[in-house]
Amino acid sequence: MILGIGSDLANIERIAGTLDRFGDRFRDRVFTATEQRKAERRKDVAGTYAKRWAAKEACSKALGTGLRMGIAWKDMAVSNIDTGQPVMEVTGWARERLDAMTPPGHEAIIHVTLTDDHPWAQAFVVIEARPLG
Repeated sequence: MILGIGSDLANIERIAGTLDRFGDRFRDRVFTATEQRKAERRKDVAGTYAKRWAAKEACSKALGTGLRMGIAWKDMAVSNIDTGQPVMEVTGWARERLDAMTPPGHEAIIHVTLTDDHPWAQAFVVIEARPLG
């Protein structure tokens, strides 16, 4: 069963400008250390940050809140498994919201996909409730 769906589009040039203007203050407020390490190793640093920005926005929409109601940027974090597939991990209030919307006897699975085609980065998030056992 689908619990929530969210999508977002981010302008890579806008993120690049924000990185130039605010630097570490922006990075540290929005992105986890893992996300920062990933982005800083990539050729397209701004594009990598833009995809993760879009994923956080999409996740907040899939949770039914947008970025309000206590969700912090760092409560949602994108990492990659060994195959390169992105995964979304939630903590703090985002985790509390996910747990509250997950029906008893189910586990929540967050599916995330990222893409970019300069100057745009896009993310889709689908939250699935899968029966246990």
